[in-house]
Amino acid sequence: MTDWQKGTIGIDLVHEALSALVAQNIETETLLAKAGISPALLHTPRARVTAISYGRLWYAIAQRIDDEFFGLDSHAMKVGSFSLLCRSVLQSDSLGQALENGLAFLRCVLDDMHGTLTTTGSAEDTDTKEQVAELTLFESGPSARRHRMFTYATFFIIIHGLGSWLIGQRIRLLRADFRCEEPLCSADYKVRFCDDARFGQAHTRITFNASYLALPIVQNQRSLTAFLNEAPANLLVKYSDHDSLTAKIRRHLQDTALMEWPNFEALSLHFHTTSSTLRRRLRQEGQSYQSIKDNLRRDLAINHLSGSSTSIEEIALALGFADPSAFHRAFKKWTGNRPGEHRRTLSSR
Repeated sequence: MTDWQKGTIGIDLVHEALSALVAQNIETETLLAKAGISPALLHTPRARVTAISYGRLWYAIAQRIDDEFFGLDSHAMKVGSFSLLCRSVLQSDSLGQALENGLAFLRCVLDDMHGTLTTTGSAEDTDTKEQVAELTLFESGPSARRHRMFTYATFFIIIHGLGSWLIGQRIRLLRADFRCEEPLCSADYKVRFCDDARFGQAHTRITFNASYLALPIVQNQRSLTAFLNEAPANLLVKYSDHDSLTAKIRRHLQDTALMEWPNFEALSLHFHTTSSTLRRRLRQEGQSYQSIKDNLRRDLAINHLSGSSTSIEEIALALGFADPSAFHRAFKKWTGNRPGEHRRTLSSR
């Protein structure tokens, strides 16, 4: 399993994905079972599911309602549209052209929203002095469908994830603005887009360095097959914000044996900075070293419990807990369930 597949997704986003089915009185338990998600987890506010399971749920929902935009637009984005979108932009000369072509395709498919790509001088409230690109989303549909974070995120995940794949690297976002109020699961959205995500804004847009627009397309028909086979899980997690300090520390820990995880002073030396500076930068991202370690252990635990028959005692030991009871307490704090309850919930789906 690759690194990006080991992430987890908050249960609030599972509820959001299911909302189109609930609105149409469509039974959801079968789709949850296909995704490997127990319906019981829906009633545990802090529960999380594996990235693979969430990607499978997206796919199952799209197949069930024949809409790859999950009922978020008054015109369905029928199954197969994303594949056609990918093929339509694959022959573009540059990322800029590909994004323009992709936005034009989505404007033909969707009725209630469309995106525009513009370039401007340095963006407000960003550190860059270079020209920036702004991908802005405009809404025109029924008010019931508007100002919803899940809608904005789905649109941007499609176009940003596709663009990142086309150039073979993540398009690093400088800022993300959303018209909606901050959702309860904003931390998951910040991980996907960027730490500088702002809510209740006048416009919905993502901003990135305009130099990306000139980059050539490095993918081809052969690599497209693998990309589509991994979609949509790769769009959700693989092209998340890997440039933040939090993400860099997390990767460093993943590459280090758990028993050898550095203390904060050693971590500061690794990143060639002082402890006070590192602590301040983490605080700006709303994180601490302890929270990063806890979240990584949580994700590893969820993946172990979901995808293996390893005993809870062995998992506790592998995650560096002195005894299983300490692991039980930590897991309940993280997810609202004890590890045994989580595993039993999965086995009962």
